[in-house]
Amino acid sequence: MRLDLFLKASRLVLRRTVAQAMCDAGRVQVNNAVARSSRAVQVGDEIELRRGTRTLAVRVLTVPFLRQTSRQEASTLYEIVRSAKIPPDEL
Repeated sequence: MRLDLFLKASRLVLRRTVAQAMCDAGRVQVNNAVARSSRAVQVGDEIELRRGTRTLAVRVLTVPFLRQTSRQEASTLYEIVRSAKIPPDEL
């Protein structure tokens, strides 16, 4: 499954176009490398999202077969590895 579709299916990002824009801006990393929205997501990948002054890192547990997922299923697709505030000197 594509990265932008996974972000939408997991509800980490609410819209696919927002996920694509984040990837284009370099605010999404997969396994410590800046990722394009078309990158394939696999089980075990670590995805880091940068939003404003916060970062969220998650590990992929399951890749869904369908684009649509329920809220209960979306939360089982990943586990949160870390969530942190970015220090002002790194912005």
